[in-house]
Amino acid sequence: MRDLKAVLNLAAAACIAASVGVASTLPAHAATKSVTAVLEAEIVTLDPHGTSAYITRTFGYMVFDTLFAMDSNGAIQPEMVDSWEQVDDLTWTFTLRDGLTFHDGTPVTATDVAASLKRWWSLSTMGRLLKAAAKDVVAKDDKTFEIQLAEPFPLMLTSLGHPNSPAPFIMPARLTETPVGQPLPEIIGSGPFVFDASRHFPGDSMTLTRFEDYKPRDEPADFLAGGKVVNIDELKIEVIPDSMTATTALSAGEIDYIQYAPFDLLPILEQDPNVTVMGFQGLNMFQGYYPLNWRNPPFDDPAIRRVLWNFVDQSSVPIALGLSEEYMVPGCQSYFMCGTPYETTAGSQFPDEISVEAGRKALAETDYDGEEIVVFQGTDIEALRVSSAVLYEWMRQVGFNVRIEAMDWATLLSRRKNENEWHAYGVHALGLDLGNPLSHFWIARNCVDFPGWFCDEGITAGLDAFKEAPDDDGRKAAAAQISEAAFESVPAVMWGQFAQPAAYRSDISNIIPSAIPLFWNLEVDR
Repeated sequence: MRDLKAVLNLAAAACIAASVGVASTLPAHAATKSVTAVLEAEIVTLDPHGTSAYITRTFGYMVFDTLFAMDSNGAIQPEMVDSWEQVDDLTWTFTLRDGLTFHDGTPVTATDVAASLKRWWSLSTMGRLLKAAAKDVVAKDDKTFEIQLAEPFPLMLTSLGHPNSPAPFIMPARLTETPVGQPLPEIIGSGPFVFDASRHFPGDSMTLTRFEDYKPRDEPADFLAGGKVVNIDELKIEVIPDSMTATTALSAGEIDYIQYAPFDLLPILEQDPNVTVMGFQGLNMFQGYYPLNWRNPPFDDPAIRRVLWNFVDQSSVPIALGLSEEYMVPGCQSYFMCGTPYETTAGSQFPDEISVEAGRKALAETDYDGEEIVVFQGTDIEALRVSSAVLYEWMRQVGFNVRIEAMDWATLLSRRKNENEWHAYGVHALGLDLGNPLSHFWIARNCVDFPGWFCDEGITAGLDAFKEAPDDDGRKAAAAQISEAAFESVPAVMWGQFAQPAAYRSDISNIIPSAIPLFWNLEVDR
């Protein structure tokens, strides 16, 4: 039915696209070269500033573009920007590359950039840092804009190029007038793919086509940076919620790519000669955490929170998920993940022997008096379900009076707002967010009204030092300072670093290793 709808609508695509100012980009006299992908979830929010959801960020990088971008080493490189200059401590000037064009054929101007940044910077962790330091963003001419600061801001390029969601995607100035939360009237970016409104069937599929007027940078593609050369005519994104169904479709050649290969089916996929399994390292890995609720006794006592360091061993949950060591980092004890620029174990509270027995001994030395501990368990994502189940069993064996409550993830997110209902839950996030203190969910939200309600003066001082550091050596020292404070106060406890592998048909090559699915650079041999 999906294919039938696509065929019936394809003839009208050029006419409908023209009505919104977007020209058809499919080749007129050649067979269409396409890739069909199943992503982690349906792309519901198309406004790239509209949510911090990872799936919308993925959509954003395909359809929109950014001024700067992160390479595979975590360094920030120019993307839409051709040149820039820090004129003085309070003035930065940027010049756009020649030939930047929106999908409706209009040129990208400095006015579009200024309007986009002002819309984005109230919605993003990185953006709020820039907004707090800035006086204004001003278009000087069509290609040049200036960021005027009220105070020095050494993290300028980091804030403009970091992929923390929502990223600073650029859109036409007229679209920035749409309040966040309301649907954009058009989905117009300047990225390598065009959103085809005529082939978007919510709950079913969407199709993106190659933007023929996109001008890639000259440098080779390197993660989110470099030249984004698209070698396919269209990217079809299917909605298949059941992972088993998606995996079967991949093996049968009915689809070409799945973002998250099911853990328990990895051995089967690895033996399939028609399928390639892609694992990840460093910033493209996930790290699991147990956020702790500081307002709900007995976890208002830091000594009781610190007991968890004695029995959460960093390997049991990934093993319970069925992962081999190829897809995990056993024993990683860094808040900012192992294999990333700010890896540090400064202040580590992990004992030499991490075990239930060590946990029992540590608990006996606290004032814990048998208060009930409630562990929330998300049931609709495997890692959420397993991580909370393992924590419950560990705590039961250590001697906590513990109860587990199962619910879907949406319900958990709603109920965690009630400080008296829970103490801990299992969750995981990407290293792209957790590898930097300023975008780390359980560090950067220190002393703000966020579930868990952690607030530590040492973490605050470290975050301030990180923001003010003039160079990377200073930021690494600040990250170590934050780590020492976090191990002592315990906003959350890590449960393991692991990869969620992607899988794709073996006739696809040159795919960029990235936990954010990227469909430029790849080649299809069929």
